[in-house]
Amino acid sequence: MSTTLFFYGSLCHIPLLEVVLGREQARINICAAHLPDHSVSWVKDEPFPMIAEKVGCKAQGILVQDLSDEDVVRLRFYEGGFDYDLKAVSVICNGDAITAEVFFPEAGLWSAGAEWNLQDWITHWGAVSLSAAREVMEHFGVKSAQEIAHLLPFFRARGWAKELAKTPRDLELRRETQSNEVTLQRRSDGYAGFFRLETFNISHPRFDNTQSETLDRAAFVAYDAALVLPYDPKRDLVLLIEQLRYGPVLRGDPQPWVLEPIAGLVDAGEAPMEAARREAAEEAGLDLQDIRPMMNVYPSPGYSTEFFHCFLAVCDLDLGLEGVHGLQSESEDIRSHVVSFDRGMELLDSGEINLGPLAMMLLWLGRHREKIRSLG
Repeated sequence: MSTTLFFYGSLCHIPLLEVVLGREQARINICAAHLPDHSVSWVKDEPFPMIAEKVGCKAQGILVQDLSDEDVVRLRFYEGGFDYDLKAVSVICNGDAITAEVFFPEAGLWSAGAEWNLQDWITHWGAVSLSAAREVMEHFGVKSAQEIAHLLPFFRARGWAKELAKTPRDLELRRETQSNEVTLQRRSDGYAGFFRLETFNISHPRFDNTQSETLDRAAFVAYDAALVLPYDPKRDLVLLIEQLRYGPVLRGDPQPWVLEPIAGLVDAGEAPMEAARREAAEEAGLDLQDIRPMMNVYPSPGYSTEFFHCFLAVCDLDLGLEGVHGLQSESEDIRSHVVSFDRGMELLDSGEINLGPLAMMLLWLGRHREKIRSLG
């Protein structure tokens, strides 16, 4: 028995539909269609749409026929993470009324935003959503849609990191990579969840102009993060935060509380500087206005995709800013310290500051500090 579905939102983007169904467009029966007396809107503050009844409007979309039972199960799995479920309606395709099912959101769950525009979604969210959908569908038949739902923001964040990686960077000393020089064949035998361990085979050009053999490797697929060091040039003070870190705990370090800059993951669609501003409010109660780029770096490129966007925040600091902060919803327990720049360098020299990014950012500040102070 086959099923007919009408899609009005992101699944009208054929590459996404192909990922969810697990087959190419040539094997999908698609035609343009519309649903009378309905409208489609962005879900407020979310990267996907919702449909609702609205007399006199037409919800444009596509009709997909001859879907198998497994197709419907795959679609329910994907849409289940958005809390959408199927409802029977009558749509118009080539002038004929056809009974089809449509994914409607749970009543009262989402608030409608602006009018939906598929091309805008493709421009801003298409690549990120494709990357996230590939991760979602890797879990099909293994985990439930409800188990995957809370991971969706992190899947999107990893997809967004791939888009940020395309930002042009200076290339003067390094080897310039040509298209398709590095061949990569991913496997699916790694761990995938909040963290992702990806196994793959790779071959690349060598500096002697030969091609390497195929290498069996693994890497930690992480996120882009925004780091910010607040600095008061008038008082020559910096703000550091302190929190328990699991890396030192698992390494067996008897002192696992670590001094750090303010830091956090860059959410999907978010500019790194805005992420720095948001994290400063969450972790230290700061409302930062003057945020300046420092450096953009891979901390451990030999085994991780993690990438740091580092910023200096010029602001007023005083001892009254010291205290405990953090989001309860994320179980954060973060203490802030306001110290002189010289004291920060002493902590670096003594080894009490043992976090690479903070050391790097303090040394960057040491290089630029006099100029920053002279300009007020």
